[in-house]
Amino acid sequence: MSQPSAPRKTLGRPPRISREEVVTTARRIVDAEGVDRLTMRRLATEIGSTPMALYHHVRNKEELLVLLLDDYATRTLHRPELPSQPRERIVAAAATIHEALAGCPWIVEVLTADDLMATSALWFVEQIVDGLVECGLSPERAVHGYRAIWYYTAGEIVVRATAARRRTDDDRPTYRERVFADLDPSELPRLAQVADRWSPLTAEDTYLDGLQALVNGLLAPR
Repeated sequence: MSQPSAPRKTLGRPPRISREEVVTTARRIVDAEGVDRLTMRRLATEIGSTPMALYHHVRNKEELLVLLLDDYATRTLHRPELPSQPRERIVAAAATIHEALAGCPWIVEVLTADDLMATSALWFVEQIVDGLVECGLSPERAVHGYRAIWYYTAGEIVVRATAARRRTDDDRPTYRERVFADLDPSELPRLAQVADRWSPLTAEDTYLDGLQALVNGLLAPR
């Protein structure tokens, strides 16, 4: 009696993948290795599929980054109960953005390097621009004011994250610390006065103080 033949493997399309699987895997790659290591080919390999299968969900890496931005904003940017006073509302909305993004600096790098945005975060932008208008700025100047607030917020996160990463990677004194240790008090008296405290002072979290000063400056009478 002949033995039944083993079932033949059928050739066909790769297993169907979901958009949620695409986003989750892409997020894992960038969290571990950074945005530069995220490619469509790498993502397909991690999922166990092909780059062509990914194109059913995203057309290119830029669209993939937009999905990641919206995913992160949806999970972390929760709309708080904002103050009724417009000046305070501006500060609260910007501080909420800062708090959400500070935990994921790679997103700030994407937002500042490319013309991308998380549409789910636009509500916070609306609160800032609207608050500036309520405080007397024209819509055009309110947009410029938002831009200044965003530059300050994004820059603070990137600089702080870079400094923390550098301190983790190398325990030796930084170039700046070596320079400040040899300052000439006759030429740079103020800097020499605080040279030994410069690193801890600049490491302090003064984001809110700076934000409030920036908003006050934007709204000062001209």
